[in-house]
Amino acid sequence: QVQLVESGGGLVQAGGSLRLSCAASGRAFSTYAMGWFRQAPGKEREFVAAVAANGRTTYYADSVKGRFTISRDNAKNTVSLQMNSLKPEDTAVFYCAARASGFYTAYYYTRPDDYTYWGQGTQVTVSS
Repeated sequence: QVQLVESGGGLVQAGGSLRLSCAASGRAFSTYAMGWFRQAPGKEREFVAAVAANGRTTYYADSVKGRFTISRDNAKNTVSLQMNSLKPEDTAVFYCAARASGFYTAYYYTRPDDYTYWGQGTQVTVSS
């Protein structure tokens, strides 16, 4: 069992930056692949970024590539999403997700159905 708690959301002007964090409780964090998703009002939940259990393999949605950076600290059981050059269309509730993947593996996942555990979400609002 893994419990996930996101933090770091807020209101920012276009062009600004935010850093989201996700704290995971439970054992064997280093065996979980992690992902960030977002959901805007009236839209489906969409993939943003993923990081494999090994911490080195990452993958991004085209819409955020070059602006967002995902990272993890297996010693602290945390995963972060650094968001730069934010745009109004980035406004959404951002969710952290986890799924078992094996110790230090390089697998990453991009579909919501791939993930087992979810946080409660944190609101990000970008004003124009």
